[in-house]
Amino acid sequence: MSSNVPATPSAMTPQDWWATAIIDMKPGMIRYRGYAAEDLIGRVGFAEMVYLMTRGELPDPAAAKLLEAALVAAVDHGPQAPSIAAARMAITCGVGINNAMASAINMLGDVHGGAGEQCVTLYNAIAARMGSGPVNQARLAQAVGAEIKALAEAGTRHVPGFGHRFHPRDPRAPRLLALVEAAAAGGAVSGRFAAIGRAVEAQLAAEKGRAIPMNIDGATGVVFAELGFAPALCRGLFVLSRSVGALAHAFEEMQSGERNKGPIPRHLIWTYLIWTYTGAPARKLAGA
Repeated sequence: MSSNVPATPSAMTPQDWWATAIIDMKPGMIRYRGYAAEDLIGRVGFAEMVYLMTRGELPDPAAAKLLEAALVAAVDHGPQAPSIAAARMAITCGVGINNAMASAINMLGDVHGGAGEQCVTLYNAIAARMGSGPVNQARLAQAVGAEIKALAEAGTRHVPGFGHRFHPRDPRAPRLLALVEAAAAGGAVSGRFAAIGRAVEAQLAAEKGRAIPMNIDGATGVVFAELGFAPALCRGLFVLSRSVGALAHAFEEMQSGERNKGPIPRHLIWTYLIWTYTGAPARKLAGA
């Protein structure tokens, strides 16, 4: 059999069935990506460990600092966020804290939680249109305009990573961009995606006639793109970050003693009904 042809399941050894480059483990030995666990413990931070596990190598300190900043920035956005509300309501139903966290995580989809992945995809598409070499402002503006037009023609109503329903300007975004630009000045990252993000912001302002500032997804997208994370991993990184908020909220709600907590206080449910009935009028079942 050619070495280029994958082995059939019947030809696989039991060990090959779950072959992995991530972890090697035997009695008395655990190695992550080749590094002994005991060597990493106390010497490597959590962001560095995330990078190692997902990318295969330890990051340099500047890259680790950027990744950690992005993870810190997105941990929570309040109990009005559907995922966090779900975690808090779930915990009042008597489930374990892991179930409450899973309820939150399972709501992080394309609309709520997926914009970071979409934003990195957008940035990568713009970078591909620009081609390699130093950032040329004219070519950058052309690439941004073409990609935003392509999004509109595909039926995308909102450019991912820009604008916010609560904040006139998301307070987290400028800080993250400042960190990226400082890292770029030191040569740790290219700064290419920070320039792309700012150019998208400028293009949207020109098209809409008002500012559409970068939000947390756009800013963390800049960080993840600068660090070379694949778009699908970027959604996972957001989930990892927001899990901290889900954990904190679920545990806080656990202390409240509430049972089956719904969206509004029970004593107000008949004052402010939470739904409008639009079905058939009251009717009689034949023979009842």
